[in-house]
Amino acid sequence: MNSDILYFKDVMRRLCKEKLSLFCLIVVAAYFVTALGVEGYSIYCRKVNTQPVYDIGKMEDRFQPPSTGHLMGTDYLGRDVFMRALAGTATAIKVGALASLISAVIGVLLGTVAGYFGGWIDELVVWLYSTFDSMPTLLFILAFALLVSKGFLYPPLAASFAALSAALNTDPGMMAVYLGIGITGWVSLCRVVRGETLKLRECGYVQASQVAGQNSFRIITRHIIPNLFHLVIIYFTMRFAFAIMTEVIVSYLGLGVQRVPSWGVMIADGQERLWRGIWWEVAAATGFMFLLVLCLNMLGDALRDTLDPKLKN
Repeated sequence: MNSDILYFKDVMRRLCKEKLSLFCLIVVAAYFVTALGVEGYSIYCRKVNTQPVYDIGKMEDRFQPPSTGHLMGTDYLGRDVFMRALAGTATAIKVGALASLISAVIGVLLGTVAGYFGGWIDELVVWLYSTFDSMPTLLFILAFALLVSKGFLYPPLAASFAALSAALNTDPGMMAVYLGIGITGWVSLCRVVRGETLKLRECGYVQASQVAGQNSFRIITRHIIPNLFHLVIIYFTMRFAFAIMTEVIVSYLGLGVQRVPSWGVMIADGQERLWRGIWWEVAAATGFMFLLVLCLNMLGDALRDTLDPKLKN
């Protein structure tokens, strides 16, 4: 436990030495704190049956340009664009975290099992990720979201989906997006984990554990996964950014978020009025997304340089 704490402190120290990495870390942390605050506020408003401030608008205030009263103007319903872009942070962080977690769990599980046991298990996993890799990912996510949001699921399954969505404070269509991104995004991590596991299983400490009679589960969880966990962290950061951009695309196409603010929905709504010079809604959503994705990608590069043993000085 103490060694884990010391390792974490060393990683943070190395990250904070670079000003750009430190800035990205602070920005990402600010997005996470904002998302937690918005999510908590949304749950509170739902429980007390009141309208969130980001949904309140006045028709007489519609299409106002940025001003001191409305930092990023107002939309077609007179709602504050800055507040809605800020609230969209919760949707982005939620989809990024859940979808990336699903992908990471599937990728690590299948990759370690395939690399450690080999044989027919390895062949099955290779066939599985080759099949998933040949699928058009975006079309799969869109079809899955359409299947759920339009009520085409088997009724008991639809009820379970609705209950899970309510527990996560989202709608079924968005839950389908989480799962769609998660179950299509594990392939690259699985490949890397499998290759690394093939090398690790030949290491002396792993073979010594096998001779000592330790079971496979203990060897995988105690000796293999900890030694490739830096790859999982790097992948998770990169996949997080991709999941956010995918959600924006799906919501832009009208198959994602329905009840809560989303940057994709804001871009879709705002683009119809760009020709009239009403640019601020698109600019706000794009700006919030750009800053988060940029910082996540740069933080992922910094984590790779810090955690990858081959790149350490």
